[in-house]
Amino acid sequence: MKLGFIGCGNMASAIIGGILKNNLVQPDDILASVKSEASAKRVRETLGVSCSTDNLEVAKSADYVFLAVKPQFCAQVATEIKESLTPNQVLVSVIAGKNLSWLKEHLGEDKKIIRTMPNTPALVEEGITGVCPDALVSQEELQQVLALLRCCGRADVVTEPILDLVGAVSGSSPAFVFMFIEALADGAVAEGMPRKQAYEFAAQAVLGSAKMVLETQKHPGELKDMVCSPGGTTIEGVNTLEKEGMRSAVMDAVRACIAKTKKL
Repeated sequence: MKLGFIGCGNMASAIIGGILKNNLVQPDDILASVKSEASAKRVRETLGVSCSTDNLEVAKSADYVFLAVKPQFCAQVATEIKESLTPNQVLVSVIAGKNLSWLKEHLGEDKKIIRTMPNTPALVEEGITGVCPDALVSQEELQQVLALLRCCGRADVVTEPILDLVGAVSGSSPAFVFMFIEALADGAVAEGMPRKQAYEFAAQAVLGSAKMVLETQKHPGELKDMVCSPGGTTIEGVNTLEKEGMRSAVMDAVRACIAKTKKL
């Protein structure tokens, strides 16, 4: 099985790194392409895979072609590689905002296409990826792509209308979580805690809390109530967050991301 990556930024690099770490394919079976020779050299040195500036070489040689360019370059790349693709290949899009209809129109109606929406925690093998195949993709091909993506965390099949929501609730939200961790640490620093230690305690608290949601399968509200002792310190903090509109601000941020995605 030959894998190709057109575009090799953080997300594609995370996917490649996870695949290699799990020995699903060997480095010689992965080929990537990027915009500049300097970037190609970086990819070769950091990941140990072949990398050039030739998109056509990747398009012609791979069984599974990952399209991982920025949305604004997608039309240009599609025009460049369209005639080199075959109906036997599986095209895996990691491009935000370009739906299956758009991809079919620009790459060919006979092409097998899978849309995906990963997130940056894939860099530490804790990502979550939404996966949406078109009707031409076989179950075996879908399972193969899921296995590749699960090298970087979780991956689940969703319908296409849900995929744009995935981009907000898991794709963009790490930025919100990083802001929350930073704010938690800032509050502790303001009261005298060393900054490095504050970041570690805040980050571990968020990590552990997320793990409790996933592993206990309890409602987040129930888990919150477990922390809030009557007349205690935590309920005072929760009261402040409610007065400052934390819930509505987060909900508005997610919906803003979704609205922007639909315009890409």
